[in-house]
Amino acid sequence: MDAGLLEPQTEAVKKEKMDSQVIFELSKPGKRSFVFPKCDVPLTDVKQIIPEKYLRQTKPELPEVGELEIVRHYTNLSRKNFSIDTHFYPLGSCTMKYNPKIHEEVVKFPGFSHLHPYAPEAWSQGVLQVLYDLEQSLCEISGMDRVSLQPAAGAHGELLGLLLARAYHTEISGNPRKKVILPDSAHGTNPSSAHIAGYEVVTIKTDANGEVDIKQLKELADEETAALMITNPNTLGLFERQILEIQKIMHDVGALLYYDGANLNPLLGVARPGDMGFDIVHINVHKTFTTPHGGGGPGAGPVGVKERLIKYLPTPTVEKVGDKYTLKHDNPDSIGKIRSFVGSVGILIRAYTYIRSLGQEGLEKVGKGAIINANYLLAKLKKVYTLPHDRICMHEFVISSKGVGKDLHALDVAKRLIDMNIHPPTIYFPLIVPEAIMVEPTETESKQTLDDFVEAMTQIVKESNENPELLHQSPQTMPITRPDETAAARQPKLRWRPE
Repeated sequence: MDAGLLEPQTEAVKKEKMDSQVIFELSKPGKRSFVFPKCDVPLTDVKQIIPEKYLRQTKPELPEVGELEIVRHYTNLSRKNFSIDTHFYPLGSCTMKYNPKIHEEVVKFPGFSHLHPYAPEAWSQGVLQVLYDLEQSLCEISGMDRVSLQPAAGAHGELLGLLLARAYHTEISGNPRKKVILPDSAHGTNPSSAHIAGYEVVTIKTDANGEVDIKQLKELADEETAALMITNPNTLGLFERQILEIQKIMHDVGALLYYDGANLNPLLGVARPGDMGFDIVHINVHKTFTTPHGGGGPGAGPVGVKERLIKYLPTPTVEKVGDKYTLKHDNPDSIGKIRSFVGSVGILIRAYTYIRSLGQEGLEKVGKGAIINANYLLAKLKKVYTLPHDRICMHEFVISSKGVGKDLHALDVAKRLIDMNIHPPTIYFPLIVPEAIMVEPTETESKQTLDDFVEAMTQIVKESNENPELLHQSPQTMPITRPDETAAARQPKLRWRPE
């Protein structure tokens, strides 16, 4: 760890922060970085086309800045970004692993990037084959019988999965059922998706071992239960060892078992949700199969199902007829379309590239590597932080800062790590662990990186005892240090305005 990163902010850092705060004040009258060509439409013609009341009467107040200043401004902003390409990113539950650059090369192949969505099937055989083969791969990896590639994100996949459950129950009994059971450690999208799908959410507690409370599950599961939504391993990073008993409890009352695929990464080549008794699975390809993550761009959250739910899948589906590939639209039992075309094809091609690059043996190494890295960090950090459940973890684990150092809070840890060029882990989740710090190193990080992280986390505990005020003032190397997060959420400033 660079000792310089652990020092209080220098005058140079203070000056950089001040410069960044006035960056938008660089505009000076007369500066130009681009000159528009003169309008070739006579003003008299413009007034005939556009009513007078809609014509601008004054010039727009645009910044007047030179090209070099613009380039420097945005280059400096980009250098402040935290990304997997620039920093260690142990963001628990998010699986922030490296995106291989071969993905970007493959997706730019003209046969993919230049293909129009409405191109005839005869011109689209290549991309249809990729989508068909991707579905087969995802079926094999997850243990499902068919997969829909349409959903645009993991949460979108959750919604689809619950709509499939509703269609299934409605057809077999005329009753869509009323409730969905969720663990108290569930991802926040689970209850949201259940509500949107029209279900009542019932919460089940986590037991002393960090797993679903089987006794309470037996009490809650009944003929009004549509599904149980869980992930395995769960959000504590622990494998649900009673999963076969869980699936029996649910199936005995006619309910479905839904797999939140956020934590699929450590199961690659090791275990399959379908073999555990899950009926529906959504797969976060940005987590498990390294497609681009976050930023509000296109995403994908394929949903796999067992045989009895196939007929409800969205249309069109990609089918192979002889040696040709086609889109099948006519399925009377389908719940209908949930996204345009067949999904975010560019994202799906990236996932396909990752799977084909690694193959079965490589994917197994991914799963085992994620488990080994997480347990290495766990063994180191449990000596310094509180460990709520002292068990071997899977791909991630949850520690706590409660009772550690001198009044050390998870937020202090997160903010101080930024000064050390490390993206903070997930904090205060799951909610059942006080001062939770959720760490997921992924399989792509080296031992040196993991050791640097342990050193940083250990240094923070030492600082909390020797100089706690330093932690309360961190980060000290960023233009913005500790904003009022409540105000930022309730009254966001989404654009800059001059004072």
